[in-house]
Amino acid sequence: MWFVLALLSAIFAALTSILAKVGIEGVNSNLATAIRTVVVVVMAWGMVFFTNAQNGIAEISRRSWLFLVLSGLATGASWLCYYKALQLGDASKVVPVDKLSVVITLVLAFVFLHEQFTVKSLIGCILIGIGTMVMVL
Repeated sequence: MWFVLALLSAIFAALTSILAKVGIEGVNSNLATAIRTVVVVVMAWGMVFFTNAQNGIAEISRRSWLFLVLSGLATGASWLCYYKALQLGDASKVVPVDKLSVVITLVLAFVFLHEQFTVKSLIGCILIGIGTMVMVL
């Protein structure tokens, strides 16, 4: 099931890029990010209440709160940079560079989460890096 959800995530992320590129035309990138964020917040809280998960808030540990807030800040910074990049560049070039996050995530997961970094992972990272450079140049 994780694969289906990950694939759907990729499809929606692709749609996000195309829809954002069209929608951001003539709009300040920070304002566009704020509008997108409001929609995401409403949708996320809607799902919380739809699935009756709101009772779990009291059970969240301080450590989890800290890391969820830090993750939110990183997401916000990513979105602000992404929208500005989309506004300034072609989606066909911005998106591949943005997807270098896959490589960066694998490295960070190895360093901080002590996840296994295999030869397969290394080859994949190199190929993603090369593919990104080919698409951008």
